[in-house]
Amino acid sequence: MVQPVKKIHLIDGPNGKIELAVDLPAEEAPKGIALIGHPHPLFGGTADNKVVTTLSRSFRQYNCVVLRPSFRGVGGSEGVHDHGDKETTDLLAVLAWAKQQWGDLPVTLAGFSFGAFVITRVAKVLANEQDPARWLVLVGTAAGFIEGARSYSTEAVPAGTLVIHGAQDTTVPLPNVLAWAEPLDLPVVVIPGADHFFHRRLHILQDIIRRAWPPSE
Repeated sequence: MVQPVKKIHLIDGPNGKIELAVDLPAEEAPKGIALIGHPHPLFGGTADNKVVTTLSRSFRQYNCVVLRPSFRGVGGSEGVHDHGDKETTDLLAVLAWAKQQWGDLPVTLAGFSFGAFVITRVAKVLANEQDPARWLVLVGTAAGFIEGARSYSTEAVPAGTLVIHGAQDTTVPLPNVLAWAEPLDLPVVVIPGADHFFHRRLHILQDIIRRAWPPSE
């Protein structure tokens, strides 16, 4: 397996510094950019979450440079939690920075839990700017009412988006995601026995992404 070259950057965001972990493929120049949103910062979510790092490993196999920014108030990122609003503008700033570094490469957007909710908003902005992401991967997507958190109005996403959820997810119940996906005619890949954090199922998550990876154009 190709081992990553990891670097930590502090970049300028709209309202302060953003801590950014960058995972580079070890052997080849990047052929794409992958941006990953991590779980809810008020519930212990970080860019080093196991689902997030599993996503990173998956994308590096296809020679993507992988961006794992820390949301506001996490690690070295400045600012306070803003329920997805300013987090969206922060991720857009991270993507703009990456394109300055590596050029206008194809973009994959991915997120886990709260990070998936934010990524749907990032995808909408890019689509409205006529610069859509090549692919979206959403895992354990925050949608609907979640006990102890809030109600999430998750944005619509394009056909072809890969949505993965655990059958035994008690943090974001599967019916929430099905209710969001149904009017979009969007398939949901359900992993039997998986909880919200995909304990003992991360290898299945990685295999699903490998099988669904879009062919090179």
